[in-house]
Amino acid sequence: MTDIFPDETKRFLRAAIAEPDETLREMEERGENFPTVGRDVGQFLRILAYAVDAERIFEFGSGFGYSAYWFAEALPEDGEIVLTEFDADELREARDYLERGGFADRAVFENGDANEIVERHDGPFDVVLIDHNKDGYPEAWDAIREKVAPGGVVIADNAMVSGAQDFDAILAAVEGENPEMDDGTRGIAEYLLAVRDDPDFETSVVPLGEGIAVSCRH
Repeated sequence: MTDIFPDETKRFLRAAIAEPDETLREMEERGENFPTVGRDVGQFLRILAYAVDAERIFEFGSGFGYSAYWFAEALPEDGEIVLTEFDADELREARDYLERGGFADRAVFENGDANEIVERHDGPFDVVLIDHNKDGYPEAWDAIREKVAPGGVVIADNAMVSGAQDFDAILAAVEGENPEMDDGTRGIAEYLLAVRDDPDFETSVVPLGEGIAVSCRH
């Protein structure tokens, strides 16, 4: 897998971030054998939520609540974050962690397929995180783009690398070639092309974590 940053840069990024609270540190230990966005991306997600004065957030894929916990602190007390997770046990963990952090009262916990759950929730959303099955990214974009508030942002994790996803194939696809790809890699490539070419959004890929695509609605 392609490394986005050399080790020295990763050390610098980590050193420049304040230590998270006790619950987040425990979640990071829980996540050592579980894919999470990581601390660098987590803090950036919180900054984005603060920057747009987020009141409502929707997550496609929440796992055990790591990214939601980062988001939740940036919400006002009457704000809302919708967590979606196919694995009921992980969703129960997410509820426990958010309760311990004092954020459960602003969370909605939805068990099932995020691409189906989103149809039951009206917009507008100020922040959206897409971080579930990679072949489902294009469908998620189609489902959420009209529900994003003007000035709101959509963030897609794993925009550059992720496990079996092929950095070189994604790059070739967004440069206009037609490489061989598995379904997950194709999903990411198609998503990046869709957000890049959408006239209602401005998109930049930020090389944090495994790459995040940030799309802001005009």
